[in-house]
Amino acid sequence: MHDELDKKIIFVGGKGGVGKSTSAAAIAWRAAQSGCNTLLISTDPAHNLGDIFGQDIGGKIKKVADNLSALEIDPDVETSNYIKTVKENIKGVVHSHMMEEVHRQLDTAKASPGADEAALFDKLISIILEESKHYDKLIFDTAPTGHTIRLLSLPELMGIWIEGLLQRRRKTNENYTQLLNDGEPIEDPIYDVLHERQKRFSKAREVMLNPKVTGFIFVLNPERLPILETKKAIELLDKYHLHVKTLIVNKVLPEQLDGEFFLKRKEHEKQYTAMIEDMFIKQNMIYIPLFPYDITSKEQLDQFSQHFVERMKQS
Repeated sequence: MHDELDKKIIFVGGKGGVGKSTSAAAIAWRAAQSGCNTLLISTDPAHNLGDIFGQDIGGKIKKVADNLSALEIDPDVETSNYIKTVKENIKGVVHSHMMEEVHRQLDTAKASPGADEAALFDKLISIILEESKHYDKLIFDTAPTGHTIRLLSLPELMGIWIEGLLQRRRKTNENYTQLLNDGEPIEDPIYDVLHERQKRFSKAREVMLNPKVTGFIFVLNPERLPILETKKAIELLDKYHLHVKTLIVNKVLPEQLDGEFFLKRKEHEKQYTAMIEDMFIKQNMIYIPLFPYDITSKEQLDQFSQHFVERMKQS
């Protein structure tokens, strides 16, 4: 069996336009067809899952086939929910006369850089920690490469940031306890909220770093820019101990071609497939041919996913 496709949680990433959503949908489809209760999640703002399955999906989990449900996370909705949760968390912590100003600042923060990523990350953690109890497989169709890297590196970065905040809160609380001179620890709702978030980040990071549970697959085409972008992405994710073990090389021209244009194009492509083999010696390859049509039906998705089955038989 092909190890990466057997994982409970699979993140599918890659450059925009390489067939990432189709690949993620095909992996989820094949898992569902084999009897696994599967949830396919899109974190890409340019959602394509609805087009592939020929139906509206949206921000609530929706059944799209036997054993297969899908969800398209809306960054705007999640950002609003995230800010709402923060407001709830600070109730009773901030003085009432300051609440209006704090709410104004939080509403302004909705438009700040990184707000949507923080909200997406919060939703991603909820899915990993809560929804994984109800499904055999979670397949994430992630946004283009740069966004994916930021999203996947957030557990470590935010964990470090919150640990710093917790240390400062502990020091402040110790100082207050000494000033009160009664030796009794003071209640600190902010500390409790931060500590709870730290525990969630830690659990999510533990799951994402567990190679028995989580796999990372990148999709690329046999072209120069997708190859170079994939190389940079793999090197960067390695620094966060997130290792991409499998590559899907999509839209490969068939061997039998007619016409001078396609023959020349195939010769050109062979240079890039050789480049891929030389550059990514640590990764397993799954080659998917260029189809003469877009993948827009379950029947076509089934044909696409057959190539995973063939590759798994060879492994």
